[in-house]
Amino acid sequence: MATPAHTSLLLSNPSPQPQSQLLFTARRSVSAHTRATRFKCSASQTGFFSRLGRLIKEKAKSDVEKVFSGFSKTRDNLAVIDELLLYWNLAETDRVLDELEEILLVADFGPKITIKIVESLREDILARKLKSGSEIKDALKSRVLDLLVTKGNKTELQLGFRKPAVIMIIGVNGGGKTTSLGKLAYRLKNEGVKILMAAGDTFRAAASDQLEIWAERTGCEIVVAEEEKAKASSVLSRAVKRGKEEGFDIVLCDTSGRLHTNYSLMEELIACKKVVGKVVPGAPNEILLVLDGTTGLNMLPQAREFNEVVGVTGFILTKLDGTARGGCVVSVVDELGIPVKFVGVGEGVEDLQPFDAEAFVNAIFT
Repeated sequence: MATPAHTSLLLSNPSPQPQSQLLFTARRSVSAHTRATRFKCSASQTGFFSRLGRLIKEKAKSDVEKVFSGFSKTRDNLAVIDELLLYWNLAETDRVLDELEEILLVADFGPKITIKIVESLREDILARKLKSGSEIKDALKSRVLDLLVTKGNKTELQLGFRKPAVIMIIGVNGGGKTTSLGKLAYRLKNEGVKILMAAGDTFRAAASDQLEIWAERTGCEIVVAEEEKAKASSVLSRAVKRGKEEGFDIVLCDTSGRLHTNYSLMEELIACKKVVGKVVPGAPNEILLVLDGTTGLNMLPQAREFNEVVGVTGFILTKLDGTARGGCVVSVVDELGIPVKFVGVGEGVEDLQPFDAEAFVNAIFT
């Protein structure tokens, strides 16, 4: 039976398919110095993708240092909130909240969500529910966290239960799409996942070479175009067929960068999505849109257009370590109700971090 692209990892009552599903089992090996956990796939039992999603989420919580350092510029911008609230008193509520509104706007929280947060704080202050600067700060953090959890709660990869799961990576040129795919492959490979890459960016001459370097670097196999000017859909179709025949766990599909205003290229994404679904019913399981964090709120029109064309299931926000506009993370979730799955917080291969709302809020508000 076909599984929708957004099929949840955590299916409540999946039909038992003991021969076709995957098992994610842990084998503990103990040395004198360390205790490590290794994971193995078995094609005869269930649970691989659901446990993989939980494992990645747990590692995100344990690796908060990278997220904390990656949002240093945004945090420095928002640090003035502490000074603003230090000597707060009820008589200066309007002035303080006006300044708080300006601070949030500069960090690219966006006017809609900024006004919503500030007015909510004003109501609680006037109702005497908030009586100190520290209480206002805690309430601010709580409101941002609630928004992220409510509107973008499915931050884990939703990979269904068919083998292989298919993830399409899409976005405009220069956003870090191919690099993000390589870093995601590295992370998944380290969890024992058998990865096949598909070099579907057939427009940019160096894209295939770049992805081949990532394949070699991560120890993954790759499918490339057999001829020049090959259609991206044909490359993706071949890759998913091979993934299905050779027992790969996940097929990571790169696509050509395109402006969201170029409708002919956007139509090609529809073709890619369709051919993948013909090979594996319900695929692609995830369509991840890579957005350049340095563009701030300017990313919103891109996100809307891509979502209308192919149905984006999650965002990868890159280059957030190089900008003080980290509030765009909140804006994009609030505006579109689509979760952020990963954030890029550095140049290193391990700096594509699974998004954790609580870690993010703690990283931008000291």
